[in-house]
Amino acid sequence: MKGHGLQDLGRLRAELRRAEAEAQAERARLAAEQARAEAERHLFSRAVGPVQPLRRADRAVASRPLPEPIPRQRELDEQAALKAALSDEVDVESLLLTDDGLSFRRPDIGPDVVSKLRRGHWSIQGELDLHGLRRDEAREALAGFIRQAHQHSRRCLRVVHGKGLGSPGREPVLKAKVQRWLAQRQEVIAFAQASGPQGGAGALIVLLGSRRHGAANTPGA
Repeated sequence: MKGHGLQDLGRLRAELRRAEAEAQAERARLAAEQARAEAERHLFSRAVGPVQPLRRADRAVASRPLPEPIPRQRELDEQAALKAALSDEVDVESLLLTDDGLSFRRPDIGPDVVSKLRRGHWSIQGELDLHGLRRDEAREALAGFIRQAHQHSRRCLRVVHGKGLGSPGREPVLKAKVQRWLAQRQEVIAFAQASGPQGGAGALIVLLGSRRHGAANTPGA
């Protein structure tokens, strides 16, 4: 029994020494890995040199510009104002000259302006064709066309209203309305029936006043 106890003690001591040796070997391996990692960090630092962190204030802020809001209500208000501004009932007979070629001019515009319109003295800078449009559609289209042309300083325009051959009774209903609508626009200083090559009885040549110098000014001769 005593001999067996000594043998067991010897085996225990041998296992302890082996465990200690394995622990030392593991510690040595970890130390070697740490030393190698540290050496690699120092190598990178020496290769790169001294560095300085960037300040956040110097970074560009990447952002897309927000789209401009669409003025829906303003557009609706403008459309309503255009309808109200151009009436079918207004009497403008005193402003329309019933001669061989129907024409219109403001009181401060000379008759030579109408003559020049008929002769095609000024080049056409814009055209609106109202064929196929209903009354309200034509009225809105004409008002918007005149307003935009005036904003872009376009002076001489052609408005095609048709001869009314497809209307009931072959009467040019839209033609008479277009004349009244144009006479109500403050931008319009004169208009005349187009000559044959420019559309004849189915079109009007319209002259707008200058935005810069007032409605009474006409384009240069």
